[in-house]
Order: sequence, then structure tokens, then C-alpha cells
Amino acid sequence: MSKTRHIMNLSGGKDSTALAIFMKDKVPEMEYVFCDTQKELPETYEYLDKIEAYLGKPIVRLNADRGFDHWLQVYGGLLPSSQVRWCTRKLKIEPLEDYVGTDEVISYVAIRADENRSGYISTKPNITPVFPFKEAGIVKADVFRILEESGLGLPKYYEWRSRSGCYFCFFQRRNEWVGLLERHPDLFEKAKEYEKFDSNTGQRFTWSQRESLEELEKPERRAEIMRRAAEQSLDKEAKSAMKTLGDLIDPDDEDELGCLMCHY
Repeated sequence: MSKTRHIMNLSGGKDSTALAIFMKDKVPEMEYVFCDTQKELPETYEYLDKIEAYLGKPIVRLNADRGFDHWLQVYGGLLPSSQVRWCTRKLKIEPLEDYVGTDEVISYVAIRADENRSGYISTKPNITPVFPFKEAGIVKADVFRILEESGLGLPKYYEWRSRSGCYFCFFQRRNEWVGLLERHPDLFEKAKEYEKFDSNTGQRFTWSQRESLEELEKPERRAEIMRRAAEQSLDKEAKSAMKTLGDLIDPDDEDELGCLMCHY
């Protein structure tokens, strides 16, 4: 009878990193994996190297058999969106499930006790998810404490971005697109190249439903975005006692929550 495997999928974000630290001595046989879309930020790869050094064991880098550009062609140039998240399925979920195969696996999911979501739950019967943070009552403040005490801290992209994921992730807020433009203008240009406009049909393929990156990068629009972001930040501080997410979402943001597998 084969031995049950213990697997933790790392996203390069704060929660999964904190969970890896939290479980390090509890499950020595843990396998750490990262589904690499090859469209990640440089800061993500740098942070993964730091995590690997801290854990003292390798993080298995999983790559899809076919990359983003292949699947974009398969989907007829349709960019992934909150409604059609083919990127998560093809570049994250399927590589992980291929890696697991038919083995019995316990999958460790970094969903906190203060979150009302379940994370990636496989439909494969041989994969059993567990939620150590929920069981231990670990909340967001605890995650920051765990990262600080470990010496790893936060990945550098948190200086301007609120989540992990591809550099062109459609869940980015508009001020985060501005951050990409300012921090990685080369990647911003690559993201912009994916956007298309059909002059015959008027159909637009853009990362954001309401404007293209070409429109967003105009100086006056960038200034407006950053002004609104600053105002929202002040407004959030003033409403810190409010509990509902709806009170805190910028109307410019289509979806604050992001993908359940990519961003934790």
C-alpha cells in the first residue's frame, strides 16, 4: 500500500508562505510545490528562493505542458477574466493534479480563520484538503507575525501590489497596473501586447473590461487612478470598524477577491 503524501501548494504570497513556516516542523515529509506559469513577477521568483532556503528543502516547480500563449490561442484570443478563468485551470490546477496522480494526498490549504472562502478544492477523490490555519484560529495579523518572526517578511511586490499571481493578472487593481508600469515597464508592455481590438466588429480583448492598458497609461489617467487609490486608503482607515467587504471595494475594481488558488 502506497504511503499518503503531504503536499502544500505555494503561490508566492503571504498566506501560503506563512503556512509553510507554520507546518515546517509539524510535517517533515511535506512536499512543497509551485505551479509556475512562467508569467510571474521577478519578485515572486526571488521570494521563492528565500522560502526554499528557509525550509531547507526544494520547492518543486511545476510547469504546464503547454504555456499561456498556447492556451490563449486555443481559446481564440479570449483573455482570461473573472468570468472565464481558464488560466487557473490550465496553468495551476491541472499541473498540480498531474503531479499528484493517483496517490493518496493530504493537501494543505492556506485559508485563514478570518476568511470566508474554501480555497482550491480538488474534485479528485484521492486529494483530501486540510486547513491548519482555520483549525488553529490563525488570522491575518498572525500571518504577518509569523512572517516577521521567521525573518522572511513579505515579498517585495507587496510594496505596490496586494496579491501574488501573474504580472498581467486580470484581478489587479488599476493602481497596481500603474505599479507594474512604474516598476516593470517591460512587463507592462508585454501585457499590453496581449490586448487586441477588432476594428471590424468593435470587439475588445483587454485585461480590464472598461479600459485598455494603453488608455490606463496616459499620464492624466494614471494621476487620476493614484489619486483615487490614495483617497480610498484614507477612507478605509476612517472606516476601519466596518466589517463588510462591500464598504471597502473601489468601484473601479471588478473583483477584489481574486482566484482561490493563485492568490494566497
